[in-house]
Amino acid sequence: METAYEVVDAALAEPAPAEPAPAYEQAPPAAGPAAPEPVDWVAMDPYAFEEAVAALCRRDGCRDVEVVGGAGDLGADVTATTPDGRRLVVQCKRYTDGNKVGSQDLQRFGGTCYAVHQAGAAVVVTTSTFTEPALEYAGRCGIVCLDLAGLTAWSEDGAPLPWHTGAAVLPVEG
Repeated sequence: METAYEVVDAALAEPAPAEPAPAYEQAPPAAGPAAPEPVDWVAMDPYAFEEAVAALCRRDGCRDVEVVGGAGDLGADVTATTPDGRRLVVQCKRYTDGNKVGSQDLQRFGGTCYAVHQAGAAVVVTTSTFTEPALEYAGRCGIVCLDLAGLTAWSEDGAPLPWHTGAAVLPVEG
């Protein structure tokens, strides 16, 4: 049995040289969430475009997401229930850059999105842009408009969710 003096003497003695730490390879940095792949919205056919917009709605927490576009859709291409319980109605306009979504397009959608589809949130997305009269109409009717830049920002998590904007027309800075 060691005495208290021996324990103290041992503690005060010169420490033995430390053994070198074993060499370890540095671990690669932890991978964070992968950045979303850029989407080529313009290259999609109309059905794929509607499906991709529906996938964004699902990704962002919507329930009961359905692609209902086609003949007789009465302006609704995608319907869903937003995370806060509102009925979402989306019109998808896959247009070329030179073909803007006009006021008549918005008027047709505005005439059905609330009265026929009982929208709590109405959104028009396009691969193009909107005319000024279309944006003015949308603003008066509470329809959110997403042009190609806004759609791209939404898909890359760089924009507020269309049903959370609180504004009728999303200003997109580009």
